[in-house]
Amino acid sequence: MTTGTLPDATQADTAHTTIRKTVFFNASRETVWAFLTEQDKLAQWFHRPGKDLADGEDYALIRADDDGSKGPIIWGRVISMEAPSKLVTSFIITPFGGTETIVTWVLEEAAGGTRLSLTHEGVAEAAGAETLRMLMSLDRGWDEHLETMRKAAALEAAIASGQEMAGA
Repeated sequence: MTTGTLPDATQADTAHTTIRKTVFFNASRETVWAFLTEQDKLAQWFHRPGKDLADGEDYALIRADDDGSKGPIIWGRVISMEAPSKLVTSFIITPFGGTETIVTWVLEEAAGGTRLSLTHEGVAEAAGAETLRMLMSLDRGWDEHLETMRKAAALEAAIASGQEMAGA
């Protein structure tokens, strides 16, 4: 018989409420990194930030509504940047009532392209009674945004490859 402590319900629930995604890109880590950190490239697949993301700085991603009004949809701070391999940011949206969640992006070389792993933690603590609804919404949103990012990165890589061929 072994002795020890079992994880409490909160620890177990947190482990089951972390969103994890893995996406492969036919693009270099540097290209994918640019899509995570540069204003114009973020705007192609997610939401436009006020400026390029910078280590230790606050950021806000802006939504443009149909009526032309603009406002922050996601905000937080860049916790750490290790270009082009790892980006960690806090991630706050209005339903979280100011509570930070943490999004970690890890970029690895894979089969001549890039493997991007996303981990989004802290949703249960931020969403409270709305945890399942928020997990489902964020899960679907990450899928949609990452697919858009994959297409944008592939197009950029194809254009760059065509330019290299034309210049050769």
